[in-house]
Amino acid sequence: MEPTMVNLNEKIDALATQVEYLTEQARLAERGRGERAELMRDLIPIANDAFRLTTEQLQEIQDYVDLNDLLRLFKRVLRNGRNFEKMLDQLESALDLIETVGPLTDAAFGKTVDALETLERKGYFALARGGIQTADKIVAALNDDTQPLDTSLIALARQMNDPAVRRGLALMLRVLCIVGAPADDNGKIARN
Repeated sequence: MEPTMVNLNEKIDALATQVEYLTEQARLAERGRGERAELMRDLIPIANDAFRLTTEQLQEIQDYVDLNDLLRLFKRVLRNGRNFEKMLDQLESALDLIETVGPLTDAAFGKTVDALETLERKGYFALARGGIQTADKIVAALNDDTQPLDTSLIALARQMNDPAVRRGLALMLRVLCIVGAPADDNGKIARN
């Protein structure tokens, strides 16, 4: 009779363990049901508002949209899925290229700005502005048909008394001297 009692005690212990497990599972299931019910209580007003807003927005465009149009658009999107994927791949490649080339263009832009600053500092732009102004004056004077040009030696000699003519000739002679002067190995012009 003793082994039967031991057997019975083992079965009762196993049954008690199973009852505890089932009780814990029932408690967890009840807590889960409570959490789901609470979540549903929170989500239902949000879902109702979203549905109401969607309905209002769709009512505004219902005269312009046909269900067949939406279905046709949806089919086109599905048919062109691979094209969209290729397009996105190309966009990603372009973005990668921009990220790669960006620092190079920044450096090139910086060097260009430095070179332009050097040219400005040396006076190239001022010379160009002056050259354009001089060219404008020459073109305006040559286009002025109201005064006939007197090219006789006496008329030319008389013009030598004009300070503007003498200044212009001096500048032209200076430019011709600089253009005709030999340059050293560094490209600098030897001045007399």
